Amino acid sequence: MDRLVVTDADRHRYARRHRAGRIALYAIAVISALAAAGPFVWAAITTFKQDSDLYRRRNNPFIFNETPTTDHIGLLINDTGFVTFAWNTLWVGVLVVLITLALSLPAAYSLARLDRPWAGPMGIAIFFVYLVPPTLLFLSLSRLVVALGLQDSTWSLVVIYPTITVPVSVWLLIGFLKTIPKDIEEQAMVDGYSRVGAMVRVVVPLLFPGIVAVIVFAFTLTASEFIYALAFISPSAEKVISTGVPTELVRGDVFFWQSLQAAAVLVAVPIAFVFNLFLDRFIAGFTQGAVKG
Repeated sequence: MDRLVVTDADRHRYARRHRAGRIALYAIAVISALAAAGPFVWAAITTFKQDSDLYRRRNNPFIFNETPTTDHIGLLINDTGFVTFAWNTLWVGVLVVLITLALSLPAAYSLARLDRPWAGPMGIAIFFVYLVPPTLLFLSLSRLVVALGLQDSTWSLVVIYPTITVPVSVWLLIGFLKTIPKDIEEQAMVDGYSRVGAMVRVVVPLLFPGIVAVIVFAFTLTASEFIYALAFISPSAEKVISTGVPTELVRGDVFFWQSLQAAAVLVAVPIAFVFNLFLDRFIAGFTQGAVKG
């Protein structure tokens, strides 16, 4: 057989192609990162812009053409109910996360682990509930809120939001449970644990990436949802950030753009920080759940 001869010219050609490919890959990555971070960077810069700097067309929106100011942050904190809105959003989000986990964990476990002929169709049916548009459920849910006497109360959101978060969380956890071998919990049951004990002591720790994914999903959805929060709550003291900030900073045809952007930045930074702490587990939860689901 003829031996393949690699010349120095071939090596240099391959090296140039490899270098060009790497440069193109990094260039695409940098451009994508700048495109993704662009709105946040613009919001952060706008937060500190003076009105005369913001409303002049010839000024570059990505630099400070005049001295930055913190007056708009002061307006947001001192002249609106932003702190109250943030507190309402936090405790509603925490309760919704707890309710979502309390309902979705046992539901996902029973559908994934108990061999029943209806488990597969039931899992698909639960996920289809998530696909129903909120506008179709609005009338029935509003009757439920009135029947419970929760109108104009943040407790109405605690009742309503799990109807959105639970279905997709069940579907996600079902997919992730299928990546955990049954032999592990069967061995725990042989060692004397009940099925519930094996689930709590063996399965749940292995489910931690999926649980993190559910927590992030449920909390971010709660913090960003707008339709139900606007429809069910009117008093300012009960509003959450998604509705309270726009209603107080959009007054007729006057938009307090810098304060609006300040609210977005102040909300996004802590969520992004916590999200990055669990980023690896969050990605593992979604990818493994998606592959096996």
